[in-house]
Parts: sequence; C-alpha cells; structure tokens
Amino acid sequence: MRALLQFTLDLFDPPEPAPARTPQQPEAPTADNARQQPPATPPADVLSRVSFIHPRASREVVLGNARVAYEFTRGKRRTIGFVIGAEGLSVRAPRWVALRDVDAAVVEKSSWILRKLSETQQRQDRLEATRIDWRDGVSFPFLGQQVTVRLDPHHAFDGIGAVLDAVADDGPPTLRLALANNATPAQIRDAAQAWLMRQAKRIFVERLDHFAPRLGVRWKKLSLSNASTRWGSASGDGSIRLHWRLVHFRMSVVDYVVAHELSHLRVMDHSPRFWETVESVVPDYELLRRQLKDEAVPRW
Repeated sequence: MRALLQFTLDLFDPPEPAPARTPQQPEAPTADNARQQPPATPPADVLSRVSFIHPRASREVVLGNARVAYEFTRGKRRTIGFVIGAEGLSVRAPRWVALRDVDAAVVEKSSWILRKLSETQQRQDRLEATRIDWRDGVSFPFLGQQVTVRLDPHHAFDGIGAVLDAVADDGPPTLRLALANNATPAQIRDAAQAWLMRQAKRIFVERLDHFAPRLGVRWKKLSLSNASTRWGSASGDGSIRLHWRLVHFRMSVVDYVVAHELSHLRVMDHSPRFWETVESVVPDYELLRRQLKDEAVPRW
C-alpha cells in the first residue's frame, strides 16, 4: 500500500531573481597535455551525495549534499507550490514565473524540502520492511497484536475457512487456515484477507453501535473500503465507509476513526466544532490521530 499523505507548502512571495552569473570555462586540453592528465574522478562530496529522484522529474537541483530531481508543471495558480509524496518532490508554478525563480524558490525552501523528503523516504523504508511474505508461519498484526498463520488442511472450520485460536503459553494467537500445505502465497493471502474482512465488519458494526448513541446520530449503512488514500468517509444519508485494514491497528485507533466518521453526521467539515464533537467521545483523539499517521501498516 502506498503511502497516502502528502506535505504541501506555498510560497506567497516568489523571491527576486538572482543576477545570472557566467561560469568560467575550463581550458581545453591540448594534444600535448591530454596524455598527462589523470582520469577524472568524481569529488568525494558527489560520491557521498544522496539522491531523491521523482520518476517524472524534468528539472534537477543540488541542495546541500542531496541531488533532487523534481517533477515540474505549470498551471493556473498564483504562487509556487510544493508537494512531497512517496514519489518525491513536485513543484507547480504559475505560467508567468521564470524558471530561475522556480529554482531559487526550491533553494530557499531547501531545509523544509530535504527534511520532508527524508521523512517520507524513511516512512517508505519502514513500510517496505513490513511487507508480508505469505507462507505458513508468517505473522501480521490484528488489533495491534501479532497473529501467526498456520495452514491446516484437515479442517474446514464450519465452512468459513479460518479460525483464530486463543493465546497459549504467552505466545501469539494462531490463525489456522483451511488450506493445503502446498498452498500458493496468493491463496494464503486471500484466505487471510477474507478472515480479516469478516472481523472488520463485525468490529466496525459493534463500535458504530457503541458511539452513535453517544454522539446522537444514526448510521444506516456500512461498507468496507479499500481506498488508497482514506481510512473512512461518511455521507449525509448515514452511509459509512471504513477501510477494512484498520483492524491492523489497536482498538483505540479503530475507535478514533469510527468516532471521526460518525461525527461527520453532525458536522460535515473539519471545523473546530467538528473536532470538539470528536473529542466529546474520544478525548485523546490527537494522540490516536498521530498514531494512525505514523505507524506502519503491513504491505500486502
């Protein structure tokens, strides 16, 4: 799953263009001294330079010890804007802004850009480290606790295909799947996902029924979501959508998202009144919101 959050920053006053400087041209080697010159080697700072390369990069700049190749587009806007996501840095500028002013703006905000690029890359590395290798014995988090997968071809588990055994000897719970020992990774993944989605629907209904009366609202329909950028959504007609993979998190985080979406049935924006509504049932929502953002979700 891709990382989903992006950082934005606008420059409201583009800096004045710096006077252009013409670099001094090196003396071309002659036929006599060409043989005497040692082979060119990159400077040490180039060898140690880190790189952030956007896959659709069209411009490039060196910021400190970092090479940053960024996506550049123009559009109908009044300011130079920056967006940093999983792919790297994107810069958008008005049509009338000169390229040298765009580069100057990137340099001016270099500290912010490098910090956010580094944070995003570290987050992507953490996400990649959580990728699940679907096989017998693999583990994944369920409600904040690790669950170990075991293949059990001798049971159908009442037709549902899986059962979670209680904790024994202080070890992690075991999710037994009704699959053959030679099941493929895709079969193991699909069976585990089916079980998780069943658990998600059961848990979400329970928590919706818990928080709705406390908020004075009524929900009418629950749908499981697989959206790439949102954990949940709410419609004015009482329809709630929640991402089934929320059940990887602790129950307190699940409660925050459920309360968040139910609060939208009272306040359909993110005004101070909305956050006061959330806080009335989840007092530590700010901490839980950060955990939802910062904790790595296993990659499938």
